[in-house]
Amino acid sequence: MRQKHILALLVQPNISLKLKAIQGLIKPELPFAAGVCVIAGQIMSLGHLPSTEYAIWGFLVGFFLSGSAMVSNDYFDVEVDRVNHPARPLPSGSVSMKEVVMLTVLLSFAGMTLAALFGQAAFIFAAIILAVGILYNWKIKESGIAGNLMVSFSVASTFLFGGLSVGALSNPLVWTFASIAFLFNLAEEIASGAMDIKGDRLRGSRSIAILKGRDYALRISGGILAILMMLSLVPFFAGWLGAVYLFIAAITDSLLILIFLRLYRSRTPEDGRREIRHLYIAMTCFVVAFMINIII
Repeated sequence: MRQKHILALLVQPNISLKLKAIQGLIKPELPFAAGVCVIAGQIMSLGHLPSTEYAIWGFLVGFFLSGSAMVSNDYFDVEVDRVNHPARPLPSGSVSMKEVVMLTVLLSFAGMTLAALFGQAAFIFAAIILAVGILYNWKIKESGIAGNLMVSFSVASTFLFGGLSVGALSNPLVWTFASIAFLFNLAEEIASGAMDIKGDRLRGSRSIAILKGRDYALRISGGILAILMMLSLVPFFAGWLGAVYLFIAAITDSLLILIFLRLYRSRTPEDGRREIRHLYIAMTCFVVAFMINIII
């Protein structure tokens, strides 16, 4: 009995560390946001809540496919991460390359299986999302703006998949919010490049920050966010949504301005990355608040 107790004490910390490493690979706040955006696309298309099972399936498709992209990104970025992010699970040795591949396959399979529940069109679109994510991580990331555009499409596709999953992709709200998501992620990608110059140079990246400098890249990022803010007002002025939405959009736009100013003034890459995460949190809250507005 005593030997079993000692063995349990030895094994438990290892399991806990492994789970923490898996969490670090998946980066759950980003897949969570992807799942929320799929449900948002469903709500925009229908004008009301989808069925419980459609909402759960849609959320999980977004979560699993995004999680798969997050994990495979660490696989292909392991050498760069040894410089930019040495504490991440793979470069730190918390997980092996084989375990990362297995987790990527598992998440991809789960996402595609659930996508098939929505029909053939949804399955094909999910396969395109998955392929774009893997191709970006594998070959396109170093190309600079082309890679930024690819990953931004992947983010925007969550809203489009939501509309497609309930058979109502023609709603203009879905396309407007997909465009907002595209612009937001494009701005974030360019800003992130400004924070990762040191490691990106090692892999021959042609990011805007490397070609034109940190401040230039951040100004481009800020300009894209400005376009996004103007686009966020379209649903109100087009008469699709009312004053409550305008209030939510105004609060979000104000937060984006405040956070971006802190990002622009950041002194270290670590500080900048923290502000970029705050941008993501602000946009996720915006989408959640919008969904609540539609439902109520």
